[in-house]
Amino acid sequence: MKSKQDNHSAELQRSMKSRHLFMLSLGGVIGTGLFLGSGATLNGAGPGGAVIAYLFGGLIMYLVMVCLGELAVAMPITGSFQVYATKYIGPATGFTLGWMYWLSWATTVGLEFTAAGMVMKRWFPSVPIWVWCILFIVLLFSLNALTTKSFAETEYWFAGIKVSAVVAFILIGGAAMFGFLDMNGKQAPLFSNFINNGGFFPNGFSAVFITMMAVVFSFQGSELMGIAAGESENPQKTIPKAIRSIIFRVLIFYVLAIIVIAALIPWKQAGLVESPFVAVFDSVGIPYAADIMNFVILTALLSVGNSGLYVCTRMLWSFSRSGIAHPVFGKLNARGVPFNALLISLSFALLSLLTSVIAAETLFVVLLSVTGMAGTLTWMSIALSQYNFRKRLIKSGDHVDELKYKVPFFPLIPILCFVLCTSLLVFMAFDPAQRSSLLFGLGCMGLCYMYYYLRYKRNDKHAISFKEDNSADLFLKEKA
Repeated sequence: MKSKQDNHSAELQRSMKSRHLFMLSLGGVIGTGLFLGSGATLNGAGPGGAVIAYLFGGLIMYLVMVCLGELAVAMPITGSFQVYATKYIGPATGFTLGWMYWLSWATTVGLEFTAAGMVMKRWFPSVPIWVWCILFIVLLFSLNALTTKSFAETEYWFAGIKVSAVVAFILIGGAAMFGFLDMNGKQAPLFSNFINNGGFFPNGFSAVFITMMAVVFSFQGSELMGIAAGESENPQKTIPKAIRSIIFRVLIFYVLAIIVIAALIPWKQAGLVESPFVAVFDSVGIPYAADIMNFVILTALLSVGNSGLYVCTRMLWSFSRSGIAHPVFGKLNARGVPFNALLISLSFALLSLLTSVIAAETLFVVLLSVTGMAGTLTWMSIALSQYNFRKRLIKSGDHVDELKYKVPFFPLIPILCFVLCTSLLVFMAFDPAQRSSLLFGLGCMGLCYMYYYLRYKRNDKHAISFKEDNSADLFLKEKA
């Protein structure tokens, strides 16, 4: 007789606390996109353009998070937006979105191992990168294989290191900006770099749109909260609290950080330094500045890998529940972890890493394209799912006031969110450097839709269905 943990219907444990949920989403947003990518954004868009680009990205993130919040509080399901898309947009969309999102994170996890190994070369130049890759693979696999709480606790401290680095940067950089700290004898710049050398938009306002996709990509990861909602304690209280904290703190961290960077580093030089954070710390005489930031970047990479492996595992577990993956991936071990889903997710991450060596110009390019698009498509689906959920709720005669957390200014918020996310794809179409990624991503999406209709739609016995305890109509059923 099978134990409850081995049974396909076994449920994940709700062991994540509010602080874990908050740090998971915050840590998913603060990463190499800020520590390394902010310099390239400043160089491409100029000081004013960089600030506007990050404000725009923060606005879209806010719209997405409030839409996700309403859904996640009403229906705290591990499958999250993939389940919502299936129920409130269509099974084919849920299938396509889910697998593209899983594929994107699995690819990202594979890349993080190599990137972390390259970071270690600074301290241990004689040690081959593959040695560090194996070490980090074992580390992250072990953290995810133990318990959900062990993963959450580790990610809490990973994210804490990144947040502390950003706060220290803003305080130290701000002090140098206004002359409270000496910058190797240079005069305090104040806002002179925003005025000199071409002003706010030295490369024209159109440059803002070119950098927009990279900026928004750095904000993606905040939606991880929706995946973790199915394992959080008291989601009706923890999710709204996490959303309020994440939105404003991320905006403050990102916007203040980019203002400090733009004030202290001329935009023409920003793309030439390894990290604007290192450049600023060096300029004020912080000892071992490069080593400190190397450690922070290593932490950021491991944090992304850790979160990505968690997301892949939970998504694959959810797929097995909804019938779009083999039932074996829905089984939990004695510690309540989807171990089979974890194994296959890690295996695919390593295969994606292998393609970067043996198929760098073909398959690997496609995988990267899917990674770039999946986050934006996910955000679009969250907005549309919330819109359809609310419309269905109103049509059923229920009172919206009974929602524990609801989107304000409905239907303006989800419509605006969907339109702005769509505009990002339009920007990609007009940028020659990103056009191929858009085409490959759309091609992959088309293949997923085609596979769904050939594999499931035409065969009723394989039709996608949800168990009663995992239904996205949970909110309505509880009220009935």
